[in-house]
Amino acid sequence: MKVFKKIIVFVLTATMVFSLSACSKSAAPETEVKQETGTTATEAPKKIEKIVYSYATFNNIPDEATLGSVEEAINQITREKIGVEVELLPIAIFDYSSNISLALQGGDKVDLFESLGDFNNAVSSDMAYDLTSLIDTAAPETKALLGQDLLNACVKEGKLYGIPTYKPYALTPMVIYKQEIATELGIDMTQVKNITDLTDVLRKVKAAYPDMTPLVPVQTGTSGVNMCIPKVDYLTDDYFSPKGILMGDNMSVVDYYGTTEFSDLCNLTRTWYNEGLILQDAATTTSTSTELMSSDNSFCYVASYSYPPEDTAASLEAQCGGIDLGAVQIGDAYLDTTSVNALSWMVSSTSKAPEAALKFLNLTFTDPEIINLLIYGIKDRDYVLDAEGFVSYPQGLDATTVPYTAQLSCGTLGNFFLMYPMGGTNKDSIAWEEEQNVKAAKSPAMGFTFDSGEVETEYTAVTNVIQQYLPGLLCGSIDPQTAIPEFRDKLTVAGLDTIIAAKQSQLDAWLAQK
Repeated sequence: MKVFKKIIVFVLTATMVFSLSACSKSAAPETEVKQETGTTATEAPKKIEKIVYSYATFNNIPDEATLGSVEEAINQITREKIGVEVELLPIAIFDYSSNISLALQGGDKVDLFESLGDFNNAVSSDMAYDLTSLIDTAAPETKALLGQDLLNACVKEGKLYGIPTYKPYALTPMVIYKQEIATELGIDMTQVKNITDLTDVLRKVKAAYPDMTPLVPVQTGTSGVNMCIPKVDYLTDDYFSPKGILMGDNMSVVDYYGTTEFSDLCNLTRTWYNEGLILQDAATTTSTSTELMSSDNSFCYVASYSYPPEDTAASLEAQCGGIDLGAVQIGDAYLDTTSVNALSWMVSSTSKAPEAALKFLNLTFTDPEIINLLIYGIKDRDYVLDAEGFVSYPQGLDATTVPYTAQLSCGTLGNFFLMYPMGGTNKDSIAWEEEQNVKAAKSPAMGFTFDSGEVETEYTAVTNVIQQYLPGLLCGSIDPQTAIPEFRDKLTVAGLDTIIAAKQSQLDAWLAQK
């Protein structure tokens, strides 16, 4: 377990992802949950139960003593409130999924973990505990906060397996860029309306700075362009490993890699690669986008965020060495089931204390002290809070030098709206964030969750093929003219058609029940 704490950091997208996710935000609204955090659903038990809370971090992993101090600050609260002590287990983003899987398989103690874009696989692999009957007693406040519609995104076969992070869900594709260079070269970034418009900008930067690589990856293996295809429902797959998708309102499941949109993007990134406009080792680098942007040898990156462009840029500046950043939207948000459950929290099926684990998880959604300790660490050591409630780093320190911060994970842990806003963000942005969740286009398959259990063998084989080809295609390092046909042939052999047929069958059955 302790070895995990020494792993070095990577970055999210946004996407990833995830998400993924620069955490600009407005001040948290006053809510019943915030006012009632002094009470819990159950009386404090007589004995103290110990759990392990493992989270993905996009910042540096703190040393053991520093991490222990944050743990103790949290435990001073949780011992009294819920009779639980927590051990924090931060893992670098690029190692997170594999390390969690290995830990659970090996019998290591992990009680709480996040799905990180792969909710479906976590459930199909029996990694997640059934929370259906437990949530009413261990986390009723969180259940009330989220409501059944959001919780339904984490339901499979009538059972609740996860708790989605409470945050703005609508991810909007953006270009994050260095304002000084754009101003110097007279580049009007507001004219960049889509991903193809970015090419001329990259060429102009390259001409002015021949030794610069204008575009850096958002995370290992992706330039971010895959998030720019509009209205794609990944049907509960990982954003970075799609296996049969819906496009727009068409309810026919199709091969993502056979679409014109996919091949067009691969041709675009190949052009960037051949012209030296994108980092040449983007498919394999483990450097974070913020690390790469901190250097003088970069101009921009592409990612999806759920916050206003201005706030996104402002909150990223400290992570990128304090430089002046801008952000421009290059697409529209689109909500599907994965938009909600991609960042879900799960109690592990191997947990010896599932009720205690869920009680602690409940506090990450309802207790401002707990969630801000997890995100920012110890006040006045790791961050300072001004009179208006905005966070900044102590004088002379930044995100890379403070003893503890998980600020870049703020869109992935607990209740986003209880976290202190970073300095420079707009207090009115909460209205924009809520508006995006309401007005964003929604997939006609919202609420559908694919059960991959019947095609588990094919899923493994297809995933292996995708990992072999997709990073190079999304980063331009392999020629799509020859690679895509070869890629698709291998996908067919691995069983992609079988997966697509299974998705279509389950989707048709789901539609028939609506």
